[in-house]
Amino acid sequence: MASVVPARVSGRADAPWAVDHRFVTSDGTALHVVDTGPRDAELTTVLLHGWTLDHTSWDLVAEGLPGRVLRYDHRGHGGSGHAPAGSATIARCADDLAELIEARVPTGRIVLAGHSMGGMTIMALAEQHPSLLDRVAGVVLVATSSGELAGSTLGLPIAVGRAVTAGEKAVNRRIARLRRAELLRRTEIARPGVRWLLFGKRPSWRHVAATAGMVGRCHPVSMVGFRDSLDLHDRRKALAEFAHVPAVVLAGAEDRLTPLSHARVLAEELPHAELVIYLGAGHMLPFERAGEVTAHVRALL
Repeated sequence: MASVVPARVSGRADAPWAVDHRFVTSDGTALHVVDTGPRDAELTTVLLHGWTLDHTSWDLVAEGLPGRVLRYDHRGHGGSGHAPAGSATIARCADDLAELIEARVPTGRIVLAGHSMGGMTIMALAEQHPSLLDRVAGVVLVATSSGELAGSTLGLPIAVGRAVTAGEKAVNRRIARLRRAELLRRTEIARPGVRWLLFGKRPSWRHVAATAGMVGRCHPVSMVGFRDSLDLHDRRKALAEFAHVPAVVLAGAEDRLTPLSHARVLAEELPHAELVIYLGAGHMLPFERAGEVTAHVRALL
C-alpha cells in the first residue's frame, strides 16, 4: 500500500495519498481529518462515523474504495477537539460537514456514507444545507435512524429496557465527570457490554476491542451532550431532499440501537432506495459486514 505523506511536506496538493490532518471549523473547533487520494478527483467519498466512535471505524471500508476518500472525527470524538458548550449536537455536526466540504471538496461530485450518528448528520445536512445535495451522487445510510430514538428498549422487554434507559442517565452524569484516560480504562473493562450492545452474532473480538478503544477516546462531556441530541433527532421530513439521489439503506437484523423498524422507515420515505438487511449482524456493520458495505459504496461510485 502506498505510504501516507503529509501534503505540506510533499509539496504536491494532488499527491496520490496526500494527507492534511487538521481542519478548524467556524467556531474554532479543530477536527482530525484523514483525506486520501488525488485532490483533483472528479468524485470524493465522504465517510461519517457514529456516536462515540471515530474515523477508524471505517478503516476496513476505506481501504477498499478507489479514488479520493475523506474521513474525519466529529467534534468531541477521536482526535478532534472537544465540543464547546452547547455544540455537541447533530445540527452542529451537519454545519461542520458543510464547512469541511466547502473547504476541502469545493468542486466535483460526492458520495456520502454515514454510520449511525453519521447518517443522522447527513440527514441534518439535507435539512440545513439542501443546496449541497446538488453535488451528491449517492447516499449510503448504515445502521441509522430518522428519529424516535428516545425511550428505546435496546431489544429488551419493555419494563427491563426502560429500567436500563433510566440507569443510563445516572451513568452519563458520572461519565461527564471523568477524565479521558479514566474513561478509556473503564471502557476496556466494559468490552463484554460493548459486544452485547453493538455487535450481532459471533463478532470478532478484535473488532470489539477496537470499538471499545474508540469509545474510550471520546471526550466524556461531549459524549453525554451528543446523547441528548440523539433523543431529539427528528429528521424524517428531511429525507424528502434525497428523493432524486441514489440511496442504499443497510441494517443489521440484530441491531439493538437502531432496530429494523428504523431502517424500514428510511426505506418508506426513500421509495427508490435499496434496503439491505444483514441477518446475524448488529450495529457495527462497517466492521461486521465490511466487504458488503464497501461493495454498496463502490456501486454508487
